[in-house]
Amino acid sequence: MSKYILPVSVFGTVLGAAALLKNHVTGGRCPSKATIRGKTVVVTGANTGIGKETARELAKRGGRIIMGCRDMEKCEEAAKEIRGKTLNPHVYACHLDLASVKSIREFAERMKQEEQRVDVLINNAGVMRCPAGKTEDGFDMQFGVNHLGHFLLTNLLLDKLKESAPSRVINLTSLAHIVGKIDFVDLNWEKKKFDTKQAYCQSKLANVLFTRELAKRLQGTGVTVNATHPGVVATELGRHTGLHQSQFSSSVLSPFFSMLVKSPDLGAQPSVYLAVSEEMEGVTGRYYDVMTEKEPAPQALDEEAARQLWEVSSRLVGLEEKAQSDKSNPPTEVQSKAPQTVQEQRRGQSPEPAVNAVGL
Repeated sequence: MSKYILPVSVFGTVLGAAALLKNHVTGGRCPSKATIRGKTVVVTGANTGIGKETARELAKRGGRIIMGCRDMEKCEEAAKEIRGKTLNPHVYACHLDLASVKSIREFAERMKQEEQRVDVLINNAGVMRCPAGKTEDGFDMQFGVNHLGHFLLTNLLLDKLKESAPSRVINLTSLAHIVGKIDFVDLNWEKKKFDTKQAYCQSKLANVLFTRELAKRLQGTGVTVNATHPGVVATELGRHTGLHQSQFSSSVLSPFFSMLVKSPDLGAQPSVYLAVSEEMEGVTGRYYDVMTEKEPAPQALDEEAARQLWEVSSRLVGLEEKAQSDKSNPPTEVQSKAPQTVQEQRRGQSPEPAVNAVGL
């Protein structure tokens, strides 16, 4: 029996060290034990992956959870599962298609009419490196869902968030923003050859620019907004990346990826942290790599680009700016060159087919 003690001890030590290393690399769990009873949280794309686990964790902490999803069958099933596991009856499935301006407006109107408050908005839903395609309104799918959809939703819920202050907005972005570039001349890939990777990186950079500009505009309102890169998470979001499709990557690289790639449960912890942590009270306009504040890429710090993106986005989704905002941010020559709305661009043309968004 004694001859097995050393091998077993070594194996146990290695296994334990690997578990500790993975916990360190992936960021671990939200350290805050705060509960959110009496608070309402809206989570987009909550029927699967990070969104579902975020909804589950916040339901466990006592919140009233609104799950905004495109696929209502999956959303209802997820909501039922979360209610059963957390014993929190206040978990609800609501239809929200971020690839449709009409759907976003209907969802926001429902929130304003039916919910007394919105304390936390988690803009979680997204698509990643999907094939070329357009949203219902003619936007590039990744730019439309990842940025424009959440831009519109957030703006439509701002009054409710202000009424519920102190409240929080959390935007999920990606480390991919560091190689992103906002092409104001061709945001929707109408002129240049479509590059799914660059389209994704552009949308993720837009998330950070939007976060910083929104934080500036919300100063003094009691509403904070921060962005987080949740890490590399094993979800359906990566179905178009081609990862592990070769025998080499599946057999040789898998052990290394398994050390770096986290579960959806761990992937949800950054969102939970930004939503509930006491130390995040009053903190706004920041970018977090998992749960550690970092400075984003230089292009994400460009205040002029952030302002221009806001104004172009407002125009594209048909969001009328308040007179006060217009007065404090007068149009410039650069803005006058902003692209027309997609509807204006496409007047008299046949609509392009849309593709299904992933993970919504």
